[in-house]
Amino acid sequence: MPTLASSGDLIQLMDPDGKYFIFRLVPGQRLETHRGIFQHDALIGQAYGAEVRSHLDKLFYLFTPSTADIIRQLKRSSQILFPKDIGLILLRLNIRPGMTVLETGTGSGGMTLALAQAVGPMGRVISYDVRPDMQNLARRNLEQVGLLDRVTLKLRDIKEGFDETDVESFFLDVGNPYDYTAQVYRALRGGGHFGCLVPTANQVSDLIISLQREMFAFIEVVEVLMREYKPVAARLRPMDRMIAHTGYLVFARPVTRSAQPAADAETPPDNEAGVEQEQNPEDLE
Repeated sequence: MPTLASSGDLIQLMDPDGKYFIFRLVPGQRLETHRGIFQHDALIGQAYGAEVRSHLDKLFYLFTPSTADIIRQLKRSSQILFPKDIGLILLRLNIRPGMTVLETGTGSGGMTLALAQAVGPMGRVISYDVRPDMQNLARRNLEQVGLLDRVTLKLRDIKEGFDETDVESFFLDVGNPYDYTAQVYRALRGGGHFGCLVPTANQVSDLIISLQREMFAFIEVVEVLMREYKPVAARLRPMDRMIAHTGYLVFARPVTRSAQPAADAETPPDNEAGVEQEQNPEDLE
């Protein structure tokens, strides 16, 4: 039996060119677009994947929206993270159902939304921001997609630190992350997961110095580039434009200082010393 759209569902109408609208089905309401009007009552009970048409007879398809599509359509007053970066962040921070994750820099709520999806109904996202206007926008965005009940929004200058300790994962998205590594270290459990995104190389350098000072180890810096292809079988080739640099992702793990004498103490391991790396096949030739 096909899955049918129900009242209260968050749905996506997509035209053959990939343009789409995301909204929640509410009996008695309608969606007005430049390609015609859709009555919600006429969409309720339709099978997902089916063709539907506006009152102007414009063709659309009925889908459940992906998290990536939801994030791209969010109302925003600041730059949001791109799905290509978010996917790696969720994996590297080990985000999974039922866990609690800390975030700083709520912004418009794009990353907050992705975290809330990943932790599931039994998990919790705690998000700090210093600007009430940003958190109010994020609150509306989260409420629109039905995820606000998984998120705790806190309005605070994080220079004062965090209420939470022993948190497993922390994502930091502020313009000067190197000023807050001590506060983050105190909030994270030993061996936890830290992630951050910054747009420029000099910010990465400053962050590395700060992380090493605060006993973070196994520091990694990566950049994710995404290249799409035109899906035409007879002339497959890359798109003329690509999503290239959006930011540098920095990951690290907090470690505890050993009790050995200071003279024998070693620098926390990083990717240049003390860490075994995978061999490059070219090195074996």
